[in-house]
Amino acid sequence: MARKKEYNEDEVVEKAMRLFWQNGYESTSMQMLEKEMGINKFSIYSSFGNKHGLFIESIKCYKSKIREMFENFKNASNGIEDIKQFFNDSVSSSFKTDEQKGCLVTNTYNEFSETDDLIIKEEMTSFMDNLKTLFIEKLKMDPSKDEETVLKQANYLVLAKHGLAAAARVNSKKEIEDYIELTFKNL
Repeated sequence: MARKKEYNEDEVVEKAMRLFWQNGYESTSMQMLEKEMGINKFSIYSSFGNKHGLFIESIKCYKSKIREMFENFKNASNGIEDIKQFFNDSVSSSFKTDEQKGCLVTNTYNEFSETDDLIIKEEMTSFMDNLKTLFIEKLKMDPSKDEETVLKQANYLVLAKHGLAAAARVNSKKEIEDYIELTFKNL
């Protein structure tokens, strides 16, 4: 007869997510995960298969945490101003604690950029494609922009968002806010 879990999976995944966000995948050891999550390796392997499986669940947890910000962005109707607000909102969430800086998805994208991990690449591609689609929708609200301009600006904004997320790990909030301001002067 299987034993009943003595922990809440959602809670331990969130703890793991914060640890991965702070340290990255490679630098997060099983011992660190055990300590942070308050469960042993057996429980981690039993619930998630391995560290990689736990990491995938952590990415999903992160995406669910930022879903509201994306929904607000998706449902807004002020075009470029909505994109700028999204950038500002993402900066605000990046500076909530000293441990988590930047965007977990962007950090993961950078850490796994040269690996052949298809699951991680699929998660990252899905996230980035969704973001670019939203940028395109908002840019198309300006009737003076042709398709080519919209696509070029969407590509520019995706790269600017990558840069913003990476910079949020090391730059001050004021420097990031200045970066956002100048980014949108170029559109």
